Amino acid sequence: MLVVKLKAREAFRIQGVGFRKPVMVLLCAFLTVLSPVALDSETEWEIARPDYKWNFPADHWVRDGFKTEWWYFTGHLEAETGEKFGYQFTFFRVGLLKAKPEVGSDWAAKDLIMGHAALSALSAPKRGNRHRFSEVLYRAVPLLGGFNEYPDSLIAWSRGPAGTDGNWELRWNGDAFDFRAEDDELAFAFDLKTQPRKPRVFQGPDGYSKKGDGISAASHYYSFTRLATDGTLIVDGRTMRVNGQSWMDKEFFTNSMDAGQVGWDWFSLQLDDQRELMLYILRDGEGQVDHARATLVLADGNTRYLEQSDFSITQEQSWESPSGDAYPSGWTIEVPVVDLVMRVRSQMEDQENRSRLIPKLRYWEGAVKVTDLQGKRIGVGFVEMTGYGSARTPAL
Repeated sequence: MLVVKLKAREAFRIQGVGFRKPVMVLLCAFLTVLSPVALDSETEWEIARPDYKWNFPADHWVRDGFKTEWWYFTGHLEAETGEKFGYQFTFFRVGLLKAKPEVGSDWAAKDLIMGHAALSALSAPKRGNRHRFSEVLYRAVPLLGGFNEYPDSLIAWSRGPAGTDGNWELRWNGDAFDFRAEDDELAFAFDLKTQPRKPRVFQGPDGYSKKGDGISAASHYYSFTRLATDGTLIVDGRTMRVNGQSWMDKEFFTNSMDAGQVGWDWFSLQLDDQRELMLYILRDGEGQVDHARATLVLADGNTRYLEQSDFSITQEQSWESPSGDAYPSGWTIEVPVVDLVMRVRSQMEDQENRSRLIPKLRYWEGAVKVTDLQGKRIGVGFVEMTGYGSARTPAL
């Protein structure tokens, strides 16, 4: 899982702030921070519960009281030139304290804001396919970044990476989300607007998504599984109009993993018959499936929740990254209860996000194609894989 463990009293520099800290930081992509200088007891933070009372649209904004929260966007874009791209945009809120310290300074922070933006050129043979990954990590303070409250249209923002003047932003447009990110050093930027093609859905009954047997191994989780997307993309100085479709996830929780779980494989698949399938498997230290769940969204927007016994995932291919970690790159997925069988293949092998800010923070987040067993296209999607090789998540 997307995790970094920093030893006690280790110097750790976040963009915009350097400090010595007696902390253990676990940034798991269900990202969790545990810190003795913060409140590291689960009892001090709210945990996901099945009786949570949802309140939309306010729940699109920050949910204070939970230690970890994210807004996750992935999608497929096509430019006017015919070039195709896969992208990711994510803002994470990492809770350090439940309340802002009473020290009389605007620089006192109770949260960190972390942003990830990635772009994969999926069909540019003359220029060479390339995956670019950018990141920001700041204290949530006025000059660096932060989270606004409903009904302000700006949900979250941060400064760009060092050397980039523009801000990263996430906004609510009344129906869905608009967002932008740029990185001058990596020579890419996008400014995208979305509109829902299907209603918001809960992942798990009433949005309560179990990840294990423990009382806190759960999250509050909803998605927009099919968002019409358009905007501009800048790559190596070229500005292009793009359009396509996206998938959005929002989760908030305090600890979504069980003891012994080290990572997961997460699939968001958009089928051409207007169904969507979200499924995830959580793995133990031996690589075995510890917990698995899925949601099938029907063409009319209704949902069917699937237990681990309702589907199977068989790995068929693998890829070794420059970091030395080996990831699956091809799968057969079977859902017998709805007579669905498909093959899923990565559209480009190297879509691993490798952090330059946080040592050993690596995970694979990439565009995939979905076909039937005869190789005919039946959809597209994204896969996220965490906790492989040297980036394995420590047991929580």
